[in-house]
Amino acid sequence: MEAYLDHSATTRCSRRVQEIMLETMDTAYGNPSSMHKKGLEAERYVKEAAEKIAKTLKVSEKEIIFTSGGTESNNLALIGAAMANRRAGSRLITTQIEHPSVRNTMEYLKRQGFEVIALPVSRDGILILDALKEALDDQTILVSIMQVNNEIGSIQPVEKAAELVHAQRPGILFHVDAVQSYGKMQIRPKRSGIDLLSVSGHKIHGPKGIGFLYKRDKVKLTPLLYGGGQQSGIRSGTYPVPGIAGIGEAAVQAYENLDEKTQHLRRLKTRLLEQTADLDGVVCNGCSGEEGAAHIVNLSFPGVRSEVLLHALEEYEIYVSAGSACSSSHPQPSETLQALHLEAALAESALRFSFCSETQEAEIDYAAAKLKELVPRLRRYTRR
Repeated sequence: MEAYLDHSATTRCSRRVQEIMLETMDTAYGNPSSMHKKGLEAERYVKEAAEKIAKTLKVSEKEIIFTSGGTESNNLALIGAAMANRRAGSRLITTQIEHPSVRNTMEYLKRQGFEVIALPVSRDGILILDALKEALDDQTILVSIMQVNNEIGSIQPVEKAAELVHAQRPGILFHVDAVQSYGKMQIRPKRSGIDLLSVSGHKIHGPKGIGFLYKRDKVKLTPLLYGGGQQSGIRSGTYPVPGIAGIGEAAVQAYENLDEKTQHLRRLKTRLLEQTADLDGVVCNGCSGEEGAAHIVNLSFPGVRSEVLLHALEEYEIYVSAGSACSSSHPQPSETLQALHLEAALAESALRFSFCSETQEAEIDYAAAKLKELVPRLRRYTRR
């Protein structure tokens, strides 16, 4: 059988999403910026998608900016906000466990003269709020924190962090990378003090190459792209109607029966942890209980390098991940695992298992059984 347990890397496009995308490509193929009938037909799909997404967040559809995905959303939020608010200060604050699309963007901004503070996290991968409070000063203009870590599933105290940020100075912008949390938990940006929020379509059974950025009304951003002035001049370029229609439908589906889906994911996580608990030396990295995200488990198997075990599982059509898919070309332990101060043996043997609402218990059982078979065998081979 096949066990696809890498849903944090990407998900299969749902049937309903495929259908609406095909519909737009077949009938509503006009340019949404055109003033004739065909343009208006396409524009309707764009507006409806924005309305669907806005409804899931309880915000205005005018606050939704469509992008090419999570990476662009993060870049637009960070670079756009930093450049637009440069006169107000130069300090940017983030954490040591951010996705490469945030971490590397911060490095770019550092080269542009900004001061970047990367805050430490606990052994479980949770932001230390006292460190955030201490880092905030009158020069701070932006704080960026991911809500759910893509590798270990730790959930950050976003609301408490936002409260600290805005208490320091109302003008500081608070950005949240919600790529791994949107569609998995209820998010209310206005209630939580979030000014900017990034989402990617292919993490929620939508198409690749599409995402969005929630931008609170009145927040100023400097554009990354210049052209025809679409999306109020913030993100120029012809609207990719099929992708936009797809992510709109995916957003609706993601929040259907959310409580039931979460309970199912939690059962899968518990099942995997229970069935691998008797494997000698196995360690769960990050939050293994209710505190962590329901859809992500990160396990270390000391004595077997992660890429070796990954490919051994692949032989049995079991698909998992070693770190972030966006940095898989770099074989060294991830920045996230290093930030947890894991022993080398744990960091070098870590695998991520991630689920979706369609993942079956039989997939978990199959993967656990193969782990029990392969890990001892590979350890014996390694020791030779």
